[in-house]
Amino acid sequence: MSGSGIKTAIAILQKTFDKYAGAEGDPHTLSKKEVATMLKAELPEIDALLNQPDPKDPKQKQKQDKANEFFQMLDDDGDGTVSFHEYIIFCATLAMLC
Repeated sequence: MSGSGIKTAIAILQKTFDKYAGAEGDPHTLSKKEVATMLKAELPEIDALLNQPDPKDPKQKQKQDKANEFFQMLDDDGDGTVSFHEYIIFCATLAMLC
């Protein structure tokens, strides 16, 4: 895929998804752990927000709740994984926020 910027962007999105998908099984979806690994490596700013310690919550239950809520937001169909389609929607939403 060479040539246009859009084709290059799509190839990068696919390559990034493929890099993390399948580490725990299905190469066509991201598990919760794979999403966490991807965020730590590719978007440390979001990972830091999700994992920000709360001094009022010594057991860090709220931190886990935030991470679960974020994953559920990504997992639009509720099947427990993030498909490429759901991942692209997430990336497009991020692009609109930038």
